[in-house]
Amino acid sequence: MQLGINLGYWGAGMDGDNLAVAQEADRLGYAVCWAAEAYGSDAATVLSWVAAKTERIDVGSAIFQIPARQPAMTAMTAATLDSLSGGRFRLGLGVSGPQVSEGWYGVKFDKPLSRTREYVEIVRKAMSRERLSHDGEHWTLPLPGGPGKPIKLTVHPTREHIPLYIAAIGPKNLEQTGEIADGALLIFPSAEHLEDTAIKYLRAGREKAGKTLDGFDVCPTVPLALGDDKDVTALADTFRPYTALYVGGMGSRKQNFYNQLAQRMGYEKEAAEIQDKYLSGDKQGAAAAVPHDLIDSTTLLGSVDRIADRMKAYAAAGVTSLTLAPAGFTLDERLASLRAGTEALERAGLA
Repeated sequence: MQLGINLGYWGAGMDGDNLAVAQEADRLGYAVCWAAEAYGSDAATVLSWVAAKTERIDVGSAIFQIPARQPAMTAMTAATLDSLSGGRFRLGLGVSGPQVSEGWYGVKFDKPLSRTREYVEIVRKAMSRERLSHDGEHWTLPLPGGPGKPIKLTVHPTREHIPLYIAAIGPKNLEQTGEIADGALLIFPSAEHLEDTAIKYLRAGREKAGKTLDGFDVCPTVPLALGDDKDVTALADTFRPYTALYVGGMGSRKQNFYNQLAQRMGYEKEAAEIQDKYLSGDKQGAAAAVPHDLIDSTTLLGSVDRIADRMKAYAAAGVTSLTLAPAGFTLDERLASLRAGTEALERAGLA
């Protein structure tokens, strides 16, 4: 099992340290450094900066938002980043959510599955340097009746095939991801529930494409907080606002994919309470309503040995790349978490 890191969103208050974190991950042999975007910093700019300041580690978008860019523009960005980084770019895509898609980008959040499928088809065709034409439900290239003609990408990516990942949560999206992508970006993964919440759907998609899960990258992001095993409850409590935000406040009441995931893990009543409190403005109450077990099962908390045991569970559940979000209030604490990650992987016998 490989390790990666996720720098999250630029502008979150730790920007000055993020480059040092990426460089330490590079030195330690981490496989990939991911960066996110929502409605603040964009991932492409961050990744180009990190790639320029590192040597071996891959850089990946987790995610480029599909409503933010035309697919041909995404292909251009991916090819450019792969060329500039010397073949170290991984392309992660996702549909975002209804509030961001419609409120920030002005793109209707409808038919996300068919939109994603077409988007991937166009991006892959463009990156392969074929002359670009497409006749679909969401995009028509070139536009009919006008001066446009099929043209091809002028940039040559370093690699013939840039790995393409999709951020997926729901069963139908997971199945399609298994069918059309090279990897899946997961969030709030519980090793104990991963088969029923993700793996079985990814497997079904691979089978639909005539493939197996061999070579497919199952890549969840997991926060890591290093500490004494006696303090696991306190460590978990630091993630209460984070979990409450996603389970209670992301998307809308009817379309909160993270809330639905918590329900599928057996927290139906708790997920409803968290959402009710969060949407009513009681964010502290929502955080207090998050079950300890939900946090503990979707994070890496405690000593190196405890973290190693959890890594074994993730590997046994089918995870091939574990992306860490190293917690800490200072740079030294975040770097210590990174080092603990590599030490735990070695102790688990997974390095």
